[in-house]
Amino acid sequence: MPPGSKVFLPCRSLGYVSNHIPLGVRYIKSRKENLIVTCVGKSFHTYGISHFGLLSVSGLHPEDITCMTTDAFHVYTACANVIYAWRRGTELKHTYRGHSHRIHLMIPFGPHLVSIDENNNLKVWDIKSETIFLELTFDHCTFNISALMHPSTYINKILLGSDKGQMQLWNLNKTKMVFAFKGWSVGISCIEQAPAIDIVAVGLVTGRIILHNLKYDETLMEFEQDWGLVTSISFRSDGNPIMATGSVCGHVVFWDLEVRRVSSQLLAAHDGAVTGMVCLPNEPLVLTSSPDNTLKLWIFDMPDGGARLLRIREGHSASPNYIRFHGANGHNILSAGSDSSLRIFNTQTEQFNKSLGKASYNRKVSKKRGRAVEDPLKMPPIIKFTSETTRDKEWDSIAAIHLGLSMVTSWSYDKVRMGNMKLVPERFQNKNLNSGLEVEATCLCLSHCGNFVIVGYSTGHVDRFNIQSGIWRDNYGNPKAHENSIRGVTTDGLNQVTVTGASDGIMKFWRFTCKGKPMLSKLNLEEPIRFFRSHRESSMLAVALEDFTVSIVDLDTMRIVRKFVGHMAQLTDATFSPDSRWLITSSMDCSIRTWNIPSGVLIDQFTTEAAPISIDMSPTGETLATAHVDYLGIFLWTNRTLYQRITLNAVSPEEEPPLIELPEVLQEHAEEDKLPEASDEPEFKSPEQLNEELLTLSGLPTSRWQNLLNIDIIKQRNKPKAPPKAPKAAPFFLPTVSSLTNFQFDLSSVLPTEQGHRKLLMPENFTNYTDFGKILDKTLESQDFTECVNNLKTLGPSMIDFEIRSLAPEAGGSVKLMLQFLKLIISILKSNRDFELAEAYLSVFLKSHGNLVAENDMLQRFLPEVRKCHLVVWERLQNELMYGICVVQNLKTM
Repeated sequence: MPPGSKVFLPCRSLGYVSNHIPLGVRYIKSRKENLIVTCVGKSFHTYGISHFGLLSVSGLHPEDITCMTTDAFHVYTACANVIYAWRRGTELKHTYRGHSHRIHLMIPFGPHLVSIDENNNLKVWDIKSETIFLELTFDHCTFNISALMHPSTYINKILLGSDKGQMQLWNLNKTKMVFAFKGWSVGISCIEQAPAIDIVAVGLVTGRIILHNLKYDETLMEFEQDWGLVTSISFRSDGNPIMATGSVCGHVVFWDLEVRRVSSQLLAAHDGAVTGMVCLPNEPLVLTSSPDNTLKLWIFDMPDGGARLLRIREGHSASPNYIRFHGANGHNILSAGSDSSLRIFNTQTEQFNKSLGKASYNRKVSKKRGRAVEDPLKMPPIIKFTSETTRDKEWDSIAAIHLGLSMVTSWSYDKVRMGNMKLVPERFQNKNLNSGLEVEATCLCLSHCGNFVIVGYSTGHVDRFNIQSGIWRDNYGNPKAHENSIRGVTTDGLNQVTVTGASDGIMKFWRFTCKGKPMLSKLNLEEPIRFFRSHRESSMLAVALEDFTVSIVDLDTMRIVRKFVGHMAQLTDATFSPDSRWLITSSMDCSIRTWNIPSGVLIDQFTTEAAPISIDMSPTGETLATAHVDYLGIFLWTNRTLYQRITLNAVSPEEEPPLIELPEVLQEHAEEDKLPEASDEPEFKSPEQLNEELLTLSGLPTSRWQNLLNIDIIKQRNKPKAPPKAPKAAPFFLPTVSSLTNFQFDLSSVLPTEQGHRKLLMPENFTNYTDFGKILDKTLESQDFTECVNNLKTLGPSMIDFEIRSLAPEAGGSVKLMLQFLKLIISILKSNRDFELAEAYLSVFLKSHGNLVAENDMLQRFLPEVRKCHLVVWERLQNELMYGICVVQNLKTM
């Protein structure tokens, strides 16, 4: 099984802000600012309170963080049974190992750290030395620890609360229990220090909040919230006697301790439990966090002393179910969640994340109502939407359909809000009037010009609206486009053709304007259609079918051109790469597969731990975005082919795809080591010759052989304007004779020779072959010209011309060498390789030695064989070239 995906590398995730772990606040003196720490699974975020900007993301933990606390120097996180201490939010300074069970409570205690695991073991760590200072074990049955706190001014003492309602005060220095409080017979959920000394606030699982005096073991006052378990408690320290308590249903209550009653409330402050709440010291501000994936800052400046929302950092509170890139730069992702909201996530910085709000039947009324326990005007979640950038600045550029509704809503990307258009055909405005059946909008498409939205319905109707005015324009078919539910609708890039598909497997092609003869063609796919995904630039349409296959339809020819089979469960989404060479599909079998459209084969596949429900490829091809079942974030995968050489061979769909972990908020660089590098597998190299019947070119640059035909012109052009001049002075090393008049050389040491007698003796059979000539001479016996061809390929045009000219007898060659060269040309032509080189070499040979070949009988008799071999090869090549020219010319004139 392959170790990972060859194409996609886990990058990071978007949209995570907080989870059920309570937030932490640290004051940094050097920054003069409070920093907020929130947990997001395997890592934690650090935000600046000034602008709620994300400052840092910690490294990844082996598992999800189970507990977190902070002090002025460190952020302490517990993962399973190991504790980590971080400096500056990213630097791991200490690791504490010793617990045998999961850790669920921690508190910094001066130079020590107190931690409690699920087995009721309490350990006190020395922070610097990473050693255990003290260890205590409590009995599960009598005192199961559920809350932990250090009372102010109580030196060396901590207060423990149990799920039975009792409390115990321990002196850790003496390892002695100081006092055992009776308690309240119900579980303690949280304990918080009050601004007054000796006073603590105790939150119970029943909703009671008790202010208890530790010194006298007396209850000072008691409150009770109506929403059950108290999840968090905090006190204002800016001079106002206000206590804030959080509940599991997301409400926050502010209690006035002087008059002992409710001061104000924040109803529906969060969609989930208020697990983290901190009132900032000496400021009228309170921070809250929740598992609904939000972090909020509230300020007490209302006329009645209540709090209003000042800043917010949020993501989806329920899993996103449809995502699409918006814009050509690939920086922004539109995401529709199960919480009925539509959001924009920026892939570069979280500062640009925006919320377009929650879908409402009446946006203005919902805005006036503000936060409510339950908004009756909230619409069902968006299941599909379509967007175009063409008219972003002019009118609404997003249209969405909602679960179970026939109404289509419009949204403005530019104004970052829900639009005012509610698109419903007149025939459906009084639904259930005739048939009693629910009518649902099932699919939609926005035209490339941004003016029209086409909507398909469960009844088989397809209607076209003007999205600027919301006016109904026309419908397709008479009166229906299909007899069954519409599953897909799309248009081409020029607004000429509209394509619709129904659950009966029938695709129909219509004129966009519906005038004249509306239906152009019909295509039967023989299987129910699930959805469409188009690529307008290439006029290709991916049609997902209920039999888990995908068909590619060419909108120009209106025919099926490819079909991909391999998924084992229902298809959820598909997307094209920007160059339309890949089709990426996702399925409920948890797999994501990449298909090569030109070759029609599967080239990559991998699975994830949760099924992907929506995917999209960025317009630049850099990243793949995925959304998964029960995950609040959007996950980004890097396209490795953009920066690495990847060999993409065909993969069998029957192979088990590898399992890859979903990307975290900040993916570790070490993750790259876990995935296959391009060098781990042999790079695919095409053979020198695919088939012996095919003509194969050498692959050398054209300058290496084309310049041979004009080598004389090139040499004439490069010839120097003036011949080189002889040096005026003689070389310094020649001996001379002293003279006042004439300059003479000293030649006395040179011995005279007899006239007609030369010192150099040359044998009669002496040959002065060049290097190439010597190699060619060796082929007289072997007739193997491989070495000769390889030698010629390494030479430049001038050198090749010189070697061919040197084959003549007057240039140091011989007639036998010239004959061997002709045999070399024949061998190249018969091998069907290096065709252009053979033609160029033969041209230079005949041009240089044409007269000699005509005068020599042996060479002249061999020429017909060369001509015959040349014609056989050339005629075959000429026929293929003429066929290709005719086909191209015919396509041009169609």
